[in-house]
Amino acid sequence: MKNIQILYEDDFLLILNKPAGLAVQGGEGIKSSIDKILAEIRTPPPLLVHRLDMDTSGILLTAKGHEAASRLSRLFAGSGKVTKQYTAVCSGCPEKKEGSILQELNIRGSVKNCETRYKLVKKGIFSEHEYSVLEIEPETGRMHQIRRHLAMIGNPIMGDDKYGDFSLNKKLRKAGVKRLLLHASRLIINEEFKLNIISPMPDYFHPFT
Repeated sequence: MKNIQILYEDDFLLILNKPAGLAVQGGEGIKSSIDKILAEIRTPPPLLVHRLDMDTSGILLTAKGHEAASRLSRLFAGSGKVTKQYTAVCSGCPEKKEGSILQELNIRGSVKNCETRYKLVKKGIFSEHEYSVLEIEPETGRMHQIRRHLAMIGNPIMGDDKYGDFSLNKKLRKAGVKRLLLHASRLIINEEFKLNIISPMPDYFHPFT
């Protein structure tokens, strides 16, 4: 798997470090995706257990076989059994150093309750603009939840071309940063598989972290 790092593998799991810009699942207009790559190089191909946005990098968990996939799906559905941590570089700085964002989101025409917890890691200045590095833990896993919640509180993720600060994003691109600054950095499974996986930050995060 060229350009896709394997973070962990055993008889049941294959955990990948997904690069930004690569889709997890194939579909109309998508030429390359994780599921297609796995189908081409593994027999039988590992099964997707959860998803990451195309623009988000980091830890992606797959299961070897339906039994392992079913066990993992039950863990993901259970409160406190799986912790997903993300690192985000955001425009500005939240009023509180840590907190929880409780905002309903419209997901495909249905309103869903959503919660995203965050903690301030550091602050800095980019092109005379304040930014903050946040550690994020989504309590629910809705589509674009982290990106939308941070935009709602006035701290959109830098490099987000859908919900972000577009004038700031232009400055980022001129500086050579052309990716969404959101990374799935840590995965903790507290039961059964008992794993604590950390993914290294992509190089384009380094000026900010």
